Amino acid sequence: MSESRLLLIIEDDTAFARTLGRSFERRGYTVLHATSKEDAEKLLSDHKPAYAVVDLKLNGHSSGLACVQLLHQHNPDMLIVVLTGFASIATAVEAVKLGACQYLSKPSNTDDIEAAFGHIAGTAEVEITNRSTSIKNLEWERIHEVLAETDFNISETARRLGMHRRTLARKLEKQRIK
Repeated sequence: MSESRLLLIIEDDTAFARTLGRSFERRGYTVLHATSKEDAEKLLSDHKPAYAVVDLKLNGHSSGLACVQLLHQHNPDMLIVVLTGFASIATAVEAVKLGACQYLSKPSNTDDIEAAFGHIAGTAEVEITNRSTSIKNLEWERIHEVLAETDFNISETARRLGMHRRTLARKLEKQRIK
């Protein structure tokens, strides 16, 4: 098996992972699939993927950020793209610190992900906007930051933020995060 086109997808939504995997296979990749950090560790003992796509929020006790850290420790040259349904600056920064080369919001297609693999270095030509940050945006960023720190544990996040668990759950529901 050619390790140069070996892609590991860490995604707990098996239907999405299957669709994404098939799309990459049509482009010449060999695809492995894991649903958790533990599954990924087992695969990494036998394989050395050059690429990885990691969902930020995994079911159970797995965290996408923990997976990024594991992958980067296993192979510092691996190109890792993190996908998330609820992007925030805090989690994007953390993902890059841990070894991801890119961070994309869902829905992202195979073209977006493959382009992200090829876009490792940053660019100085990114347009800077004159957007003032609202209190709601700052609050949302802080919630995401603490969610990432607690591996998406709602009770612990609420405790750290000094709010009732139900209040946090309502805020997340408003943003359609469950």
